[in-house]
Amino acid sequence: MARTRERGWPPAPDALPVPVVDNHTHLDSVVEWVADGWEPGAPAGTTTIAQHLERAAAVGVTRMVQVGCDLDAVHWTDEVVRAHPQLLGAVAIHPNEAVLHAGVREIAPDELEPDPQPRHATQLDDAIDTVMSIARANPRIRAIGETGLDYFRAGPQGRAVQRDAFRAHVALAKELGLALQIHDRDAHDDVVDVLLNDGAPERTVFHCFSGGPDLARIAREQGWYASFAGPVSFGANDELRAALGELPPELVLVETDAPYLTVHPFRGRPNAPYLLPGTVRTVAEVTGRDLEAVCTQIARNSEAVYGPW
Repeated sequence: MARTRERGWPPAPDALPVPVVDNHTHLDSVVEWVADGWEPGAPAGTTTIAQHLERAAAVGVTRMVQVGCDLDAVHWTDEVVRAHPQLLGAVAIHPNEAVLHAGVREIAPDELEPDPQPRHATQLDDAIDTVMSIARANPRIRAIGETGLDYFRAGPQGRAVQRDAFRAHVALAKELGLALQIHDRDAHDDVVDVLLNDGAPERTVFHCFSGGPDLARIAREQGWYASFAGPVSFGANDELRAALGELPPELVLVETDAPYLTVHPFRGRPNAPYLLPGTVRTVAEVTGRDLEAVCTQIARNSEAVYGPW
């Protein structure tokens, strides 16, 4: 008899000894994830922001950076960070969104048909202008992101659009004095090229760091932050753990990227900020550092990038 795969929200981990920050989460997607109840006995279906914040705080994840990277999520983020003091915001037009706003409809290496939505009727320049206006007007927006390059989901035309959009976001972060959160998929060399040629913002973060030791050494030399998510705990990712070992503690951040990339052993189940302690514990194990010291450093690094909550 085949074993039934578990689904729904994983159980809560043990609480961390010192509160930490989830440096990158998509709560707009988390609350829409239809799964089992957020705790035993709760009804199946959508959970609320308040429930997710409460559950995260119970295990020591007391603050988060909410990331809105399509036009709908940018507006949602603008509103939600004003309503919840636990949240700061990052806003941008994701590189894959930029391609659709630019009217590119080519098949990329992912072999998926483009799927434009009503929001993509807005021209790319206008979409980026919206990001600028919201970031300028809301003091709780502390980063431009996630922006960057995604060569898995873009062909030649799309890659050119992504590069131009990335450069525009880099310039915007510098103009507004905000941190930059980078999306980098199969594009390490070109991401670094843009940052070195255009000049990276003072606080630059590789969201869901996916490079190996070579990219980690470049980040270390440049003073760029690397944010580690659930994949650092996956068995096959020795190169990622080796990269973590190349970085000084003061350049390491952690994130869930929820609702994606759930930490081992819950890969494939929905993710939320309350599951961040699994990644934090992996960071402590890989680096051989005391868990309390790791938590304290992560909290300090987060404030160095985003300021006080």
